[in-house]
Amino acid sequence: MKLTKIFMASTALAFAAGAVAAEEMTIVSWGGAYSKSQMKAYHEPYSAKTGVNIINDDSSAEAVSKLRAMNEAGNVTWDVVDVVASDAIRLCDEGLAEEIDFNTQLAPAPDGTSAEDDFGALLVSDCFIPQIVYSTTFGYRTDLVGDTPPTEICDVFDLEAYPGKRSLEKRPIGNMEWALLCDGVAKDEIYEVLETSEGQDRALAKLDTIKDSVIWWSAGADTPQLLADGEVIMGSTFNGRLFSVIEEQNQPVAMLWDAQMFDLDGWIIPAGLSEERKARALDYIYFATDTQRLADQAKFISYGPARASSAPLVSTHAELGIEMAPHMPTDPANAQNTFLYNYEFWADYRDDIDAKFQAWLAK
Repeated sequence: MKLTKIFMASTALAFAAGAVAAEEMTIVSWGGAYSKSQMKAYHEPYSAKTGVNIINDDSSAEAVSKLRAMNEAGNVTWDVVDVVASDAIRLCDEGLAEEIDFNTQLAPAPDGTSAEDDFGALLVSDCFIPQIVYSTTFGYRTDLVGDTPPTEICDVFDLEAYPGKRSLEKRPIGNMEWALLCDGVAKDEIYEVLETSEGQDRALAKLDTIKDSVIWWSAGADTPQLLADGEVIMGSTFNGRLFSVIEEQNQPVAMLWDAQMFDLDGWIIPAGLSEERKARALDYIYFATDTQRLADQAKFISYGPARASSAPLVSTHAELGIEMAPHMPTDPANAQNTFLYNYEFWADYRDDIDAKFQAWLAK
């Protein structure tokens, strides 16, 4: 606690020295329902407390390439960036993200438990502060799938039982794993197979069987809109996006939780900021990742908070009044057959498999 007080005092001094720079900050995220949940739980309370104006930038899907370019140009314009864990690992390894001292630069739990112990195994990189546990999974139109709705991930590949368009993300992550799973590879052997050229070709060959029936998406809002418009009968996206289209928009859409891919999302602070901007970013991070703030985000979107101490504080949706726990990917009823995303694998192989996947798409 003493170290935490020292850090907060030093942060306050840094802010006093850089008062002009502290008036505004750019926070990068994913847009849509997710950014809305961050605005309500983090940005608006922080701005009310500090007077800092937060500019939202929805460029997280391009965070790695853009931060590489900013660093090379010596002009980093972002202050805090929301990224998935594998991208955080890559950015940290490349020296493009600041390392964090979790126990002095993050708030302890209300009972005094250190941040490091509270986040536990979710601290997968020295530069990454986890925010939420989410999953990429499938939604389907209940009125377009016939009398027998899909129940298994491999139904996505069954064009005979479920004819019609699907939507898949325009990147290899998730698609390659699901393809191998539905081509008969055991779950615990997926990444061993996928690290070989032959395994990658096998995954792409399986995806070839539905390629002509796929609409490829880049933004998380795409699949919910395609489902709402009836342009696809099923599609992948983040579970919080599907929660929004089902519960908030009352569309005829249901969730397919089978083989949902668990992942982490959270914050990094870019390397190369001035001391004043870095101090402000750290102050925001300290505020936005405390126990109550992470629980507050779950009032607006169905993602599980990354802190153990936040979970008991998750209650009802702020506007709908429904209990949020049953809508979380971590709920026992939803997590009967999950797929654990391998952060280290994708940090190591992402660039190479990306290039191969994009070349396959172009054929």
